[in-house]
Amino acid sequence: MKTILYKILVLSVIAGAASAELRSQAFPDSLAAYLEIAARNNPGVQKSLYDYQAALQKVPQVSSLPDPELTAGFFLKPMELMSGNQVADFQLMQMFPWFGVLRNAKDEMSLMAQAKYELFRDAKLQVGYDVQKAWYELFKVREEIRISEKNIELLRTIERLSLIKFKSPSAGGTTSLPAGSMTSPGSRGGMEGGSAGMGNMAGVQTTRRDADSRENQSSMQSLPMGSSTSGSGLADFYRIQIEILGLEDNIASLKNQERTSVARFNSILDRSPEHPVYVDTITRYSSVGLEETMDPDSLLADNPMLKMISYENQSLEARKKMISGMSYPMMGIGINYSLINKSPMSESAMNGSDMVMPMVTVTIPVYRKKYNAMKSETDLLKSSSEKSYRATENSLKVELLSAMLDYQDISRRVKLYESQHSLAARSLDLMLKDFSASASSLTDVLRLRQQIYEYELNLIEARADLNITSARITRLMAYTI
Repeated sequence: MKTILYKILVLSVIAGAASAELRSQAFPDSLAAYLEIAARNNPGVQKSLYDYQAALQKVPQVSSLPDPELTAGFFLKPMELMSGNQVADFQLMQMFPWFGVLRNAKDEMSLMAQAKYELFRDAKLQVGYDVQKAWYELFKVREEIRISEKNIELLRTIERLSLIKFKSPSAGGTTSLPAGSMTSPGSRGGMEGGSAGMGNMAGVQTTRRDADSRENQSSMQSLPMGSSTSGSGLADFYRIQIEILGLEDNIASLKNQERTSVARFNSILDRSPEHPVYVDTITRYSSVGLEETMDPDSLLADNPMLKMISYENQSLEARKKMISGMSYPMMGIGINYSLINKSPMSESAMNGSDMVMPMVTVTIPVYRKKYNAMKSETDLLKSSSEKSYRATENSLKVELLSAMLDYQDISRRVKLYESQHSLAARSLDLMLKDFSASASSLTDVLRLRQQIYEYELNLIEARADLNITSARITRLMAYTI
């Protein structure tokens, strides 16, 4: 009989794991698809893209010549000349900046547009990191729900074993259970709520201890005078039910947290909060392949923030050259056309011949103060840009180093929790055999089960944190999935 009960326990655990595996395969891992959707639909990314496209439109604006000027004058009374009567005067003029001014202006705007493009890249990388972080947070919550549900099934199996032991003649038990104790006092419908996460475990355990004490007292008072073994068996039965109630309440809180995580994830993708989100329940590790000997400068070489500041600095250099060209004269080439009618009083051979006169215009930049001030302003902006580059680089190096050390620490935690969970699971198998043979107490079984539960939760949290930290590192390195 005990062997059959143990086989039932093992088969139930295997069936639960198999069903979880089937559920994980129903929806394939679509993180890459979500990243693509976020890059297309996220409003922040779209804003940065429009800013970049708008900056590109400034390039033809500054690299074109000034519009030509056409001047027309008409005489109300024709002006009498020796060769006829002048009726109107037309003048067309085109100004030309000094050599290199338009080229440098184009370079400045092109480099500023490149800086805008780096901001667009940074927005895409940030959204990609946000998507991965939210996705792994949701993965963690759903795994915690799955583990809690698996632990409820395990507790119900232990509950059946405890009930059989309580009713067996060897337990001295002709004592019957109180009405309603054959089923869990908690409603399984309470599992349909949402999530408090790992932070609620301490409060749940305190509630369990208080409820355990009250239930033990009430159960002892309800037992008939007689066998202490019967009272102990009934108290064990109540303790299991208290554990189940605590897990059901935790699942309800986790499901609320799941809804919040889904809404947060969908907001990044610019979708409705209720849109379904699928995560892969099969654990995968994101390895970034970093070594301690790697140079942080090489890892941050493609960081968009540093490249943006670099492009801004180059654009200021082009602006300084443009200002130098603006301080030289501008030249204008034009033509003057005079409309002349014939005069009956003139006998000149040119009577009535129109006049055409080429013209040249030169500006004289005598007010040097404004050009000197523009050069000084550009020099100061360049100094500011260089300091900004240095400050950003130092900050990114510290952040990258911190992320790399976090990655190493979390990797060690994952290995530790995997070893602890494996050893504890083996111990629980042995203890369940002893419990079915009445060789170990229910207290030891429940204590070890609680340890395994905590190891599983810690392992899931560490795996999610490992992938989030990996995404953080690749975001700093400007690596796109």
